[in-house]
Amino acid sequence: MLRLSQIPEDVQPSRVESNQDGVKIQWSGDAHESFYPWGFLEFYLKFDKRTPESFELEYFGAQGPHNSRSWPPSLNYGDFSTSETEAVGRLTDFIRRNGFAFVTEVPVESAEPTEKLLEKIAFIRQTHYGGFYDFIPDLALADTAYTNIALGAHTDTTYFTDPAGLQAFHLLSHTGPSIQSNVGENLGGQSLLVDGFYAAKILKEEDPKAFEVLSRVKLPWHASGNKGITISPDKLYPVLEVDETTGKMHRVRWNNDDRGVVPFDSQYSPAEWYKAARKWNDILRRESIEYWFQLKPGNLLGKCVAS
Repeated sequence: MLRLSQIPEDVQPSRVESNQDGVKIQWSGDAHESFYPWGFLEFYLKFDKRTPESFELEYFGAQGPHNSRSWPPSLNYGDFSTSETEAVGRLTDFIRRNGFAFVTEVPVESAEPTEKLLEKIAFIRQTHYGGFYDFIPDLALADTAYTNIALGAHTDTTYFTDPAGLQAFHLLSHTGPSIQSNVGENLGGQSLLVDGFYAAKILKEEDPKAFEVLSRVKLPWHASGNKGITISPDKLYPVLEVDETTGKMHRVRWNNDDRGVVPFDSQYSPAEWYKAARKWNDILRRESIEYWFQLKPGNLLGKCVAS
């Protein structure tokens, strides 16, 4: 590959040949040769970039998507041994369309099989929590994830410029900390998923003004609960990020514990933002769109974080 600075300003074709596959050009100067397939030339004469592959989102609610014949989306751990490429493709397609998927019968003797499985999809991102990690709810870090406290619908890593795209959860053990544990004690694992894009669609249909406010008022986000750690994104971001080119939903940032002060210098007042936020929160808490399930050892959950 040539550097741009190596190409003379007065470079000219010295020889041009065409065939059924495309055009070959020999350039003046160092006689460098380039080949351009007909399909490449035809496309870039009409367009300036490749269009992403089109697909339909399958919004889900408490009972899954409408007319779904197989719910929840899942595949077996053994599928990755049979055909790794096909299994990874099916898993990522489920996540792209539905927002999440399960992998069943993942070994639980240690966390290593889970880690190796995730590495088949992509590298594991390093954050202030580390990369891949396992923990118990002991408040080792000042984060509600390290507790048994029930959490409402929220998105994680809102304080990153580029929030994590995928997360995975695997409950390796579901036993009490000791034999003295109370019978019937809630040991966790009860989990909630809400389709943020579906909720945004409902908000836009029921209250267009609220959708407008939450997609235009840009907020400060931060992580500062642990000593020595203060993280915030490169700029302010709205709760609902909309693609400027397509007008479609791009990302949701919603975590009250990570949100800073609602700005007063926006075209919308803080009172208008809070009114819109209450409507948004009411939609997120509707039973009709809350999908509840019990995480169990062996069942790994992979999900989109915010987009």
